Amino acid sequence: MGKITGFLEFDRQEQKYQLAADRVRHFREFTLPLDEHDLAKQAARCMDCGIPFCHGPTGCPVHNQIPDWNDLVFQSDWEEAARNLHSTNNFPEFTGRVCPAPCEEACTLNLENQPVAIKTIEQAIADRAWNMGWVKPEPSAIRTGKRVAIVGSGPAGMAAAQQLARVGHDVHVFEREPKAGGLLRYGIPDFKMEKRHIDRRVKQMEAEGVVFHYKVNVGVNKAVDELTAEFDAVLFAGGAEEPRNPQLPGQDLDGVHYAMPYLVQSNRRVSAEPMPGNGELPILAASKNVVVIGGGDTASDCVGTAFRQGALSVTQLDIRPRPPEREDKLTVWPYWPTKMRTSSSQAEGAEREFQAATLGLEGDRKGRLTGVRCARVDDKRQPIAGTEFVLPADLVFMAIGFASPVHKGLVEESGVTLDKRGNVLANEQDYRTSHPKIYSAGDMRRGQSLIVWAIREGRQAARSIDEALMGESLLPR
Repeated sequence: MGKITGFLEFDRQEQKYQLAADRVRHFREFTLPLDEHDLAKQAARCMDCGIPFCHGPTGCPVHNQIPDWNDLVFQSDWEEAARNLHSTNNFPEFTGRVCPAPCEEACTLNLENQPVAIKTIEQAIADRAWNMGWVKPEPSAIRTGKRVAIVGSGPAGMAAAQQLARVGHDVHVFEREPKAGGLLRYGIPDFKMEKRHIDRRVKQMEAEGVVFHYKVNVGVNKAVDELTAEFDAVLFAGGAEEPRNPQLPGQDLDGVHYAMPYLVQSNRRVSAEPMPGNGELPILAASKNVVVIGGGDTASDCVGTAFRQGALSVTQLDIRPRPPEREDKLTVWPYWPTKMRTSSSQAEGAEREFQAATLGLEGDRKGRLTGVRCARVDDKRQPIAGTEFVLPADLVFMAIGFASPVHKGLVEESGVTLDKRGNVLANEQDYRTSHPKIYSAGDMRRGQSLIVWAIREGRQAARSIDEALMGESLLPR
């Protein structure tokens, strides 16, 4: 804990943002960090709550020891705080930026709507560790002679690779794209997390012995059998990339897109990365009326990206009813509550329509999108007669989530068993699939989820692989 009376003396204080009118002019991060004095006061608010739900399974899947490093920040021992944070989380500068912070919802002080600013403190510790040079490669002093292949370089794959390399295994990461990071690089906009954070982690991991192989699409231009023959273990750590298909009338109109291709294109453009030569046309929101179907994080990322590209208007459709401003603490705490949340992207000027179902998409004779036909819905999400309305639209992004990993290629060729949702079947104890050499972790195994779950599963799968190869393991679960 921090100061014993800190939660009584200091109010919650969060990072501020650049003004919306300024931040929509660029794709850089726009948070304004707290100074060291204010951070110490926020850490001091961590109370002696008895049972710290913040780092239990309801609050932090990677089990960050949040009260411990809050106390260390309060005591100004930042270097030890960084060591403590890295002991459970390989990439706190990632989670400190893009995790939705279920730890704060589980904080005991959230019973009074004043949780400790855990995410802000986590990012500050991670950033200081890099700035002070405390984050260094940790190569293993021994070599086990065992070789492990990891397919996918998102947070699950990177976490597993780093853990396995640090105990002496020969680790090779196979990535379909030209650079590492997976969804972190190609799905999350730079205004939420600049890609330099990924680049320096890759350099650290390379210095620890991890070998990255780019533009290798296993199951397409490299056979799965080659991996299982060359390596002692293979970890599938790809994403859940198959989008849910709403099957809307007019979905084939020019101007209607799934969210992810749009975000990937934008991220490539911002990073000055060449576009793939597959004939894909550019998707740009400049001077267009944009409608985003969906109410989650991916939809919000489309909103912020569209504003930065110069959209005339952005409207977000959410089939769910408008949530309450505050949840009933006694019925949901310490679990993640349904309540009214406004993301930084939505705050930049988006119109939000709740209880709005998309009935179809309208177009002109040339097959170009002109509007979105909608209706209000009842409590069972069924359209209510007489409530139909049409939103003018030049561009529509469908962001209603992901169904499963893409089956064509890697999954089909490997022949691993799938669960009823189409994800790779593997349990949370050893992460083994139906193939004796293949393991799976992250979104490919559990479905679309949070970065903290991906890191946790990557770390736990690494321990399972190490244990299987060596008979025992010192890696944490």
